[in-house]
Amino acid sequence: MKIIKLLPLFLLILASAGIYIIAEKLNNSEYYMAEEPLQQGMASLQEDSISLAEAVAAEPNMLFGLPADSFNIIEDKIRPNQNLSEILLPYNISFNTISEIAHKSRKVFDVRRLASHKKFTLFCRKDSANTAHYMVYEPSLTEYVVFRLQDSLQVSLHQKEVTIEERSIYGSIQSSLAQSVAEAGGTPALTHLLVDVFAWQIDFFRIQKDDWFKVIYEEKYVDGEVAGLGKILAVQFGHAGTEFNAFYFDQGTGTDYFDEQGNSLRKAFLKAPLNFTRISSRYTQRRFHPVQKRWKAHLGTDYAAPKGTPIHTVGDGTVVEAGYSSGNGNYVKVKHNGTYTTQYLHMSKIAGGMKKGTRVRQGQTIGYVGSTGLATGPHLCFRFWKNGKQVDALKVEIPPSEPIDPNNLTAFNEVKDQYYQRLASIEINEPTELQASL
Repeated sequence: MKIIKLLPLFLLILASAGIYIIAEKLNNSEYYMAEEPLQQGMASLQEDSISLAEAVAAEPNMLFGLPADSFNIIEDKIRPNQNLSEILLPYNISFNTISEIAHKSRKVFDVRRLASHKKFTLFCRKDSANTAHYMVYEPSLTEYVVFRLQDSLQVSLHQKEVTIEERSIYGSIQSSLAQSVAEAGGTPALTHLLVDVFAWQIDFFRIQKDDWFKVIYEEKYVDGEVAGLGKILAVQFGHAGTEFNAFYFDQGTGTDYFDEQGNSLRKAFLKAPLNFTRISSRYTQRRFHPVQKRWKAHLGTDYAAPKGTPIHTVGDGTVVEAGYSSGNGNYVKVKHNGTYTTQYLHMSKIAGGMKKGTRVRQGQTIGYVGSTGLATGPHLCFRFWKNGKQVDALKVEIPPSEPIDPNNLTAFNEVKDQYYQRLASIEINEPTELQASL
């Protein structure tokens, strides 16, 4: 009877114990189920970190395409009159090796052209001898030459990565175009490009006060430094109350500039054969000659300019005469076609390669301003023939080059509209205010 009475109590205790055991198992199962992925995740993260560290460690520090961490790096600049031997002999490069590398490099880079104050870098072996394995010379911001000095000697020329950014400047001219462009943040090179764009539309010898300009152009950068100019993309120029527009467009035949109607701004000849000077004497049938001291016809245009100023042929053609005479001094005569011929007198010297039969391109330098022959001071006497008769170069009518091809007109209009809007958004508030904007 006592056993029967105690049975319910025993079963109750047994059930409680079973529930406890099952609960413990469930708790332990949840723990391990949660712990296992956590541990796996931590292990995976550690593996990823190790892989990343190994990848970072394996990635070499490259300089000029060479693993810089493998060498002692020595950076310096060329001293005045320093040659390749003086640079390399202290780093265990023999005279024979230097002579051989100089010979091999001639077609790539002539080592005699090492210029003072230009940078060079030596890659030397990491030991007490500090023997040079490579030398890198930087002749410009955009180029570098690699000399391999061990094993098979090699020389190679490389281009640095160039990035191009668009920039705009604007201003009002109060003295000269060159000064105004400089005050606006531009360079002399930009001034020359600007003059070239409007070489036929604007006589830059007659720029007036309060003429104005707006220019959008490309600027080149290498390693964060300005490395030169690209193209002028669009420009507006206000001159003598008239607005001139130019837009860059390539029809597949090379760089050219067009007005808003798609007419080419380039003509068969440049407006003038040299940049930024004054006209000291014009074409006339009667002028008192300053050397001969008598009245006679002057069938040319005289441009006063400093000695050595480059003289450019105004158009494509063939040199028919290049030499010296007592009256003309050093001179070059160019036949452009069956209609037009030009002549350039009183040069200080004729450019190399100019001789009878030489083909020349528009804008090519053919000589330099001087005062040879019958001349009292440095200037260029420019003469122009049309159909065998000398004419006034400033008054002759020359037909323009080809306009935008009808097949390219839609593409041109898209480019033109884009830049026209950007130019229109640039305001010049005061005539004397010159500013630059990025």
